[in-house]
This record gives sequence, C-alpha cells and structure tokens, in this order.
Amino acid sequence: MEVIGECGNGVEAVQLALQLRPTLTIMDIAMPQVNGVEATRRIIENAPDARILILSMHKDAVYVRESLRAGAKGYLLKESIDQDLLRAVRAVANGDGFLSPEVSGTVLQDYQQVADPFDQLTAREREVLQMLAEGKTAKEIATELDISVYTVDAHRGRIMKKLSVRSSTEIVRFAMRKGLIQ
Repeated sequence: MEVIGECGNGVEAVQLALQLRPTLTIMDIAMPQVNGVEATRRIIENAPDARILILSMHKDAVYVRESLRAGAKGYLLKESIDQDLLRAVRAVANGDGFLSPEVSGTVLQDYQQVADPFDQLTAREREVLQMLAEGKTAKEIATELDISVYTVDAHRGRIMKKLSVRSSTEIVRFAMRKGLIQ
C-alpha cells in the first residue's frame, strides 16, 4: 500500500481524487468547506468506479446511510481503526463493502424500517392479502388454499401488523396502491 495524496478539506479531496485516481480514497466525514459525504458524492458523480471508505466517529444510522447513498463502499468508525483499518482498506480496495461491526446492526435495523413492508410478507401472506383485497371471506380463502379459517385469520393478523394497517378497508387501499387489484 502506498499513500499518494493527502488533503485538509473536502474541496481538495475531490480535486485530488479526480486527479490522482487512487485505488482507494479514505474520506473523513468531518472536513472543512465540503463534508465527506458531499465530497464522496462529487467524486462518484465524476468517477463512478471510485472506491471510497468513510472514516467517522458517528455511529448514527443517518451518517452511514447518507455516506452509502453518496457512493461510499465502506464505513469505518474511528474507534475501530486499530482492529479493522487494514480489513476495511483491503475489502473496499478489492471492490467489496465494509461496515464497522458497531454500525452494521444499526444499518440493518434502519434498512428494515425504510424497506417496503410488502417485502416483509411471506408468499402465503401475499396470497391471502390478494384474496382479502379481492373481497373474499375467510371461509372462501380457507377453502381455496386448503387451510383452516383460523389459519386465514392468523395470516390476516400478521399481514395487518407487517403493513401497519388496522382494517380490511386499509388492506384494500394498500393492495390498490401496490397494483394488486384495480
């Protein structure tokens, strides 16, 4: 490994990264003039193949999410440098991603919260949702799927919880928004 450039602010970071085209750029989030997230965004706009590892003291999911959206391939906490710096550098330089273990749980939880709730439904729950939205009764659904009415009710309860809906009307509205019914 060889360091081919250093800078003191985000504007210089963008200029150097675009000029030198390093295998890997290690970017601090907290920099004068232009922060690391914005500098990362500018580099990726001009060099989409750039590999950027963010170095930060922030564990907050917002910083991690915005860094990754900007195009960073890794996020390393400063407190983890001793244990993880070489692993992170090698991973990102090889085109892989890297997250400090301390933020990976936060990122996963954040992803699950912003993910489409429809994606959380099982295949069977999607079938039941479709049929409920079409106006079929629990008994009709049970007969068609060869399950008990109690199982249909259990599916309906899980569907309502996962979709954060409280009534059959809201299930129908959700299904219409998803294009499941007209």
